[in-house]
Amino acid sequence: MKVDVLGISFDDITIEQSVSLAYEIIQSDKKSYIVTPNPEIVWNCRKNEELSTAVGSAAIVLPDGIGIIIAARILGTPLRGGRVPGIDFISELFVKMAESGKRVFLYGAKPGIADEAGRKLEQKYPGLCITGTEDGYSNDGKMTVDKINAAAPDLLLVCLGSPAQELWMQNNVNNLNVRLCAGLGGAIDIFAGNVKRAPVIFRKAGLEWLYRILREPRRIKRAFKLPLFLFAVIWQRIRGK
Repeated sequence: MKVDVLGISFDDITIEQSVSLAYEIIQSDKKSYIVTPNPEIVWNCRKNEELSTAVGSAAIVLPDGIGIIIAARILGTPLRGGRVPGIDFISELFVKMAESGKRVFLYGAKPGIADEAGRKLEQKYPGLCITGTEDGYSNDGKMTVDKINAAAPDLLLVCLGSPAQELWMQNNVNNLNVRLCAGLGGAIDIFAGNVKRAPVIFRKAGLEWLYRILREPRRIKRAFKLPLFLFAVIWQRIRGK
């Protein structure tokens, strides 16, 4: 089932269901990618047609931010599967992939960070194979694609930040010998230990965004898009009536 929030169709599924669906794609002959839009990305899609198309072309669209859950409720079409944070989704997928020795390529973050993340992931998930890494500062797109293809991963993590990661996946998915790509923002930094995730109390309250602002005050400008997003949602509900 899909739920529309300001023109973006989210999959109404639980974390467990999203992991099962992603694993099915990895086992299939299809080439697909996953996106995890938060309110900021949805808002940016309203002004960036190319980004909107890239998000809309994804095989799975996960509701990453608590703002998406609130918006769906306001619109009268709640996401019954709840919030599906990208970092939790991919961690559960790694557990399943490790059981069968699946291969993962990490693309993104500053030089050296993906290597450290790869080492820690292999320690945390015995059986998971990190088959290659590439930092997010490479300017040679073809060389990056060739490197990924040579590593032959089952899953490619694309952590370039939005909108770069969504556009990159849409533009390159057909050139990759990879079944599934997943755009996951700062996941590589978290797996490397370079960035700390919000404490559990913040996560349960849906306030990871607030924790990031407290840790990085420069994010406050981006947070201003949240009330604009919610006003647009309320207006959509009013017009819908």
